[in-house]
Amino acid sequence: MNNHEFFLHAINEKKLVQVKFDSQEKGIIQRLCVPFDFGPWRREMNPNPDRYHFYDLDSPDGKHNLSILPEQIISIDVTEQSFDPAVYIKWNPNWFIKRDWGIHS
Repeated sequence: MNNHEFFLHAINEKKLVQVKFDSQEKGIIQRLCVPFDFGPWRREMNPNPDRYHFYDLDSPDGKHNLSILPEQIISIDVTEQSFDPAVYIKWNPNWFIKRDWGIHS
């Protein structure tokens, strides 16, 4: 499987991922994340390439949303750790990628 397939698998199975990426500012970084979605960044209206959207669980700066362009991704590894979407989804989602997360789909 490629990185995108691993990402989709993690969403469907509700598994955390280890994401390794080139942050451009801080170099190569690896983070434990909840996989959220793949698509344009909703905050930006200009030409807006698709990107991977995660919730970073182990940043030294605290937990936060993390959006990464595909060309920055080095690897996405699916862990055995499950997550409960209800813990992280506190809004009415409108995902680009379909999933079966109950009321959080």
